[in-house]
Amino acid sequence: MSLVTISIESVRIGHPLPFSLRDVGGVMLAAKGYIIRSRADLDQIVAQRGELYVDVAESEAHHRAYVGKLYDLVRKEKSLGKIADAQISSDDLEVAHETADTGEADWLDLQSQSHTMLRDSNPVTFGSRLNKLQAQLSRHSRANPDGTLFALIHLSATETRLYSATHAMLVSVMCTLAAREVLKWPDAQEATLGKAALTMNIGMTELQDRLAQQKEPPNAAQRSQIEEHCTESVRLLEQLGIADPCWLEAVGQHHSHTPGPLGARTEGQRMARLIQRADMFAAHLAPRASRVPMAPATAMQACYFDENKKPDEAGAALVKATGIYSPGSFVRLTNNEVAVVIKRGLTPPLRAWLFWSIEAVCRWPRWWCAIPAITTFASSPVCRTAMSRSKSIWSA
Repeated sequence: MSLVTISIESVRIGHPLPFSLRDVGGVMLAAKGYIIRSRADLDQIVAQRGELYVDVAESEAHHRAYVGKLYDLVRKEKSLGKIADAQISSDDLEVAHETADTGEADWLDLQSQSHTMLRDSNPVTFGSRLNKLQAQLSRHSRANPDGTLFALIHLSATETRLYSATHAMLVSVMCTLAAREVLKWPDAQEATLGKAALTMNIGMTELQDRLAQQKEPPNAAQRSQIEEHCTESVRLLEQLGIADPCWLEAVGQHHSHTPGPLGARTEGQRMARLIQRADMFAAHLAPRASRVPMAPATAMQACYFDENKKPDEAGAALVKATGIYSPGSFVRLTNNEVAVVIKRGLTPPLRAWLFWSIEAVCRWPRWWCAIPAITTFASSPVCRTAMSRSKSIWSA
């Protein structure tokens, strides 16, 4: 049994537990399906037994089914009331347990594939794992780009244990969307870009995951590893049989902070600049033990401006491809209602579904309750589509 801690806030009062709660020694405190009736009861359990733990295998099965159901509901454009109230049945868990590639997106499985690939030191299996993952991400982003962004932004905002795997997938999808839809790069170049983004941090994968959980600032040894990780990533890729010069240049240069147009750069440097901008966005978005994340729209704004605070060509391509308010971004309307963006867009109308109550929002990751106020919105009486009508207000 492999145990991980969970936040007390993730336990829904008055609802059946989706997995068993355990103490640090693995002793069961409350069985799966048990209903904790009040916050006082939960506080008493914590006071007596300390931090709460769950079995990784049991929690990941539930998480996989839950993310899969969210993705399916967004793809079918269900109301956000239904999305927020999504419940996982035994049938959902059974479907999520299947490992065959049916063409449907299983985001927890893709996350696991990414995690395994980034730690694979065998040149024979590394290439096949990477090609399989990149092909699946490409297929899903072509078939349903809005749902793909929604799922990956949701995972990025909720998952810290597999930070490196999720971060790599989100950056890869953002870059390939920009290359395909905005920059009109050839398919082969887009595929190389996607693989470069997936492997950009392979030289510090373990450290990335550790830092996501670490409350203290990086120590001297960790800072040194961060500074050298681009070179180390290129070295590891060469050992794994990667010889594409554009791919290796993109990985080696993806932390270069040189503003300017893409046209004046080599092919590898153009890829590196796109990866650097997307990497910045995804890093700002992700939660860490030491800080709260930015709201997606604020992170996108930081990605848009270069080191001289001027519009950046690569950043602008990413904004055009993913939208200023990307799918999965939560927004607070001027009438104090809360909505989640489900369709990409650069100009009004901004497509979003409204929550019926603030309680529904609080059942989602807690940081989404700290949402920037944005614009004036119009809405119909029933399940409403938000329409932007005035200048954005950026606030914490």
